[in-house]
Amino acid sequence: MADASAPRLRQLFDEHFDFVWRSLRRLGVAPGEVDDAAQEVFIVLNRKLEQVVPGSEASFLFGTCLRVASVARRSAKRTAHHDSTEEGLELPDPGVAPDTQLAEARRRQQLDAVLEVIPDEIRAVFVLYELEEMTAAQIAAYLQIPPGTVASRLRRGRELFESQVKRLQARSARVEQA
Repeated sequence: MADASAPRLRQLFDEHFDFVWRSLRRLGVAPGEVDDAAQEVFIVLNRKLEQVVPGSEASFLFGTCLRVASVARRSAKRTAHHDSTEEGLELPDPGVAPDTQLAEARRRQQLDAVLEVIPDEIRAVFVLYELEEMTAAQIAAYLQIPPGTVASRLRRGRELFESQVKRLQARSARVEQA
């Protein structure tokens, strides 16, 4: 007997998988763990699908991403081994020059390093606004927080982002001079 919720789950998976994957990655899940974490998000959705109000699925998914990412980061800290070969898991695009691919990979690593130091509640707002290009009103609805909180977290996120970028630039300048 087929599950009546299967078509809805499939539709939500098709509509939101890319968003969930990007969100998990930007929330600090290691590259080699993102697929498993995304699967976990959709397993949670499947278990709670009947409780998710139509129209609020994206908000539910992002909230689940926050929790799954938090658990994944804690687990990664406990195992305390980050295999640098994980970065090479993405297949190269044959239409893009290798030096361009390398530059993109370095920029992704730098973005990850910058986002890593931003606290979760601030990072969530920053990522949704700056990288997902959502409005403050959409973010308030997604995270179920007041618009003023969105504004203050975004302001703080930008400050932290800029200060971390300056640190990385200064560190790079010192390395280049050495």
